[in-house]
Amino acid sequence: MNVEQLLSNNKQWSKSISEKDPDYFKNLSKTQTPEFLWIGCADSRVPDSQVVGLGPGEIFVHRNVANLVIHTDLNCLSVLQYAVEVLKVQHILVVGHYGCGGVKAALLNASHGLIDNWLRHVQDVKEKHTEVLAKLDGEEAQHDRLCELNVIEQVYNVCQTTVVQGAWKRGQTLTVHGLIYGLKDGLLHDFLNVRVNSPEEMHNNYLAAVAARS
Repeated sequence: MNVEQLLSNNKQWSKSISEKDPDYFKNLSKTQTPEFLWIGCADSRVPDSQVVGLGPGEIFVHRNVANLVIHTDLNCLSVLQYAVEVLKVQHILVVGHYGCGGVKAALLNASHGLIDNWLRHVQDVKEKHTEVLAKLDGEEAQHDRLCELNVIEQVYNVCQTTVVQGAWKRGQTLTVHGLIYGLKDGLLHDFLNVRVNSPEEMHNNYLAAVAARS
């Protein structure tokens, strides 16, 4: 596989869509009105729009290693602000996945150079929930649970941002969801019990989500 092959694939993709709908790209270029913001991991095995069956223009996306929402990350916060205040998305999906390499590196205190600074935030999640993780038998179970706990923590971080707090204060309809994707089955799971619609729900929903699978 090389870049020329990618360009060839792109031509075939564009041609196939245009044959079905000649005005598809013309109409798509005029505006975007997604209802969803996806905050996910940069892992190449988790193709955001594909796993939920959506096409171009239907989901706004921000991805980074280990799907983190950090209050000093202007990249993430800029995406969040644009999605909420300009695009008026109604749902923010924080999506982690089992088998996440970044989470595993944090779990094992493995060093990979510069990225260690970024993954320090996942290590903070690990240390915050040391007792929960210690109850689990084996590295795989701990890895899975830390992937889940990381999603829950990032949902809480999203809810604490001035962007989301401001939207709720204005009465804007906005729900933050925590989901996790299974690499082994291709399924997106909603069993973390974390969904927040208002500032009043934040803390109790966070505690309930942590306790639910502990």
